[in-house]
Amino acid sequence: MRSTGRRPRRLLSVLAAVGPLIAGAVLAAPASAAPSPAAPADGPWAARAAGSYAALLDHLYLGASGHGLFQEQTPKQPTDNPYSYLWEYREATQATFDLANVPGLGRKYGPDVQDRLTALGQYASTDPAHSGYDSYLPAPLGTGGDLFYDDNAVVGITLTDQYRASGDRGLLDAARAQFTTDLRGWDSDTARACPGGMHWVESDSNAMRAANVTGLFAQLSANLYEITHQRTYLDWAQRAYDWNRTCLRQAPGLYANDLGDDGTLNTTLWSYNSGAMIGAATVLYRATGKSAYLHDAVDDANGALAYYGAESRLYDQPAIFNSFFFQDLLLLDSVHHDARYRATLAAYAQRLWTDNRDPATGLFHFQGSNGGTPDPALPVGTLNQSAAVQLFALLAWDPKDYHRIT
Repeated sequence: MRSTGRRPRRLLSVLAAVGPLIAGAVLAAPASAAPSPAAPADGPWAARAAGSYAALLDHLYLGASGHGLFQEQTPKQPTDNPYSYLWEYREATQATFDLANVPGLGRKYGPDVQDRLTALGQYASTDPAHSGYDSYLPAPLGTGGDLFYDDNAVVGITLTDQYRASGDRGLLDAARAQFTTDLRGWDSDTARACPGGMHWVESDSNAMRAANVTGLFAQLSANLYEITHQRTYLDWAQRAYDWNRTCLRQAPGLYANDLGDDGTLNTTLWSYNSGAMIGAATVLYRATGKSAYLHDAVDDANGALAYYGAESRLYDQPAIFNSFFFQDLLLLDSVHHDARYRATLAAYAQRLWTDNRDPATGLFHFQGSNGGTPDPALPVGTLNQSAAVQLFALLAWDPKDYHRIT
């Protein structure tokens, strides 16, 4: 599972050399979209996203003197590192991207997009024997950290999206490199229970194959197949997707978090694991035209909405997990419109705005689990503030652009 605790993590980075190219691609005109409903009536979401982003910068951004990075939380604690882990930084970067893609806001936030991409390169691994991206800054700013395969899959997915926007072959080559990095994470021990699946982290201590990384790897591979039509990418997309459905699926839309190498199944349910498989199925449908994948995506979306819509399950999930979940629901909406997807997001986002936001600071408070009712005594994390910006920004997007979600 993706822990939301304070530990070395790695979620997304971009090659410093291609940062400027991606910045241009993010703000480029979108490709033609699949048919979708008209844009919703003007609402509060663009202003809420912009205000929450301003609070993120005011309270957590370290500015040029801090190498364009963020701190992990505010107020800063004595045991905190000088800078955030990459997971937090990636989510702040994604929040910037999402805000810049709100209609009419790209010009205003374009320089911020460039700043984020420039600083992201500082997290790149410096070990040529382990290409990819580490969980914390390498020297001279830090001491590095483990490589997480789910993070590297997300890197590749982002790069494929920006390749589509810009047509720059360097971005496609970089996405292919992330696919190659993640191949190191596939478990090839045929003696294990349910052989296959993706390791979570490149470490001898890894003892599980996880739902999220396997689903994200399937999504990256499907994207690469859709672009290149090279069969190896489709083969891996189907292999990873099928492994999750065979080995971890508990019910429609509900996936066990991981399978231990000793055969122990961790049946904990997280909304982002549901989202990863909805997203993977959607891209597989788009890449192959096979209606079975669309049926899978819709079936999983229905099951996940039914489960997380009960009691306070969705609200109690970590906010950043829900951001992943809703991104994938809106991606599905681009090929199969269902008004419930956006409506559920809007209801959840409204509750965060009403219950979790401190009006005096614009910051969002949660439990130590990163979800649920606010605890004002706890520090506010870059992770959670970024999740709020992402969610509000998505609600301000034109639905015709949902196909651009990664």
